[in-house]
Formats: sequence, structure tokens, C-alpha cells
Amino acid sequence: MPDKSEITKFTDHLKSASQPKVTAAKNLRIKIFADGANKETMLRYYREPFISGFTTNPTLMRKAGVASYEEFALDIIGAITDRPISFEVFSDDFAEMEKQAHTISSWGKNAYVKIPITNTSGDSSVGLIERLSAAGIKVNVTAMTLYEQVEQVAPVLAKGCGGIVSVFAGRIADAGYDPVPVMKKCVDYLRKYPNVELLWASPREVYNLVQADMIGCQIITVTEDILKKLPLLGGKLDQVSLETVRMFHNDAQAADYKIRYVQSIEK
Repeated sequence: MPDKSEITKFTDHLKSASQPKVTAAKNLRIKIFADGANKETMLRYYREPFISGFTTNPTLMRKAGVASYEEFALDIIGAITDRPISFEVFSDDFAEMEKQAHTISSWGKNAYVKIPITNTSGDSSVGLIERLSAAGIKVNVTAMTLYEQVEQVAPVLAKGCGGIVSVFAGRIADAGYDPVPVMKKCVDYLRKYPNVELLWASPREVYNLVQADMIGCQIITVTEDILKKLPLLGGKLDQVSLETVRMFHNDAQAADYKIRYVQSIEK
């Protein structure tokens, strides 16, 4: 069993361990968008000044129990009028996508239209994106995982009214690849298109905000489960360790766990 001096050395090591370069979400340069489709939650985050915008998608809407896409969208955009909100088309036909995009855009000046980079057959949406951007519709190109996709779409957005390119860094990581080099390459490429912003999509942990901020990504969209952890950002690691110990202890006490001890312990 370690003696007291060894424990003290270990505790001192934790205290001196490297900390994130930011101390709170408000110190980040990156814009944080809240990702979700629960009205109550969205309005709660609307009251938070560090939330710069909102994103949704059909999967999140279905998960939240949204019955009417249009009613939900109009309700939200009527309540949140001064920050960007992205709503996604859901047709798989480009002509129908175009009609949906024009309709969504008409709902409010802060409405962005999410267009997937391809349809479900893998056919490119770049032509549609070019027409929409030229028509003054703010587009958020979604479901991208490749630098080459950003190369294809950024010039057509830049020629129009600009927009957002959403690269799903979390899904890149889920596939076993480090997303940071891809995202950094996209940041560097987009410098020549100042009206096109890079969005880090599908983050998996709070540290992704630090990573995205460090490489110069303009936006990150964050679900509520990660937003709840933002107060931990920049926390001291020795305190994190202690809080973890206390959590395990308190849960064991609350569950009233018992162990039947052996009759004797050899000393």
C-alpha cells in the first residue's frame, strides 16, 4: 500500500497536469450552435448568450416526437428570430428538394436550409446547391465527411450568398479516423472563401469544442448531453478525480450495497 508521501506526490502531479487552454465556454472563439428539436430545450438555450444559433434534422425531430415538421419549424422560428436556425429538406428528389428549400427559406430571415451533399443514391447535390445559393437562399450543406466534398461545394456557395459546410467530424472518428487533419485542411482551404463557414458536426465529447476552436473552425453544433457538460470545461483534474470518487461512493450508498465479509483476514 502506498505511503502518505507517495499519495501526496500523485496528488501534486494531478494538480500540475496540463489543462485545456480555455477556462469556460465563453472564452472560446468558435460559435456554438445548439443541436436538437425539443422546443423547451431550444428556448432555454436561446436565453444563453453563448449559444449563437441552432440546428435540427429529421432524425432529431422524430426522436423528439415532432408530429408536424412545418408546424414545429414555424413555431420555433417565430420564437427565435435573431439567430440562425437550420432546417433540413427531406425529399430524395432534387426538384422536390428545391421546392422545399424555397419554402423553408421563406419562413424567416434567419432560416438556413440544410441540403445533404448527395441524395440516398449518392448523386451529387452540388448543382442544386449552386442554384439555391445564387437565388439568395442560405444553405447549410450537411452530411459531409470528406475534404473533397468541401472542395466541390465551397466555390458554388461562395459565388452565391455564402453559407455553411457541415463536416461530420464525429462520424469520421466513429469510422476509426482522426478527424482533426481533415477539419484543419478544410479550415485552410476555406480561407479564400470568407463567406463560407466550416461547421464541426456530430461532436462526441466536450474536448471536441477545444479541438475545433484550436484549428480555427468557425462553428460547432452541440447536442444537449454535451452542452450540459460545458461547466466542466477547464476544470482542475484533481477536482475531477475527487468528484468521480464521490460519485461512485454516493451511488453505492444510495443503492445500499452490502458485501458479506470473509470471516478472517490474514495480516
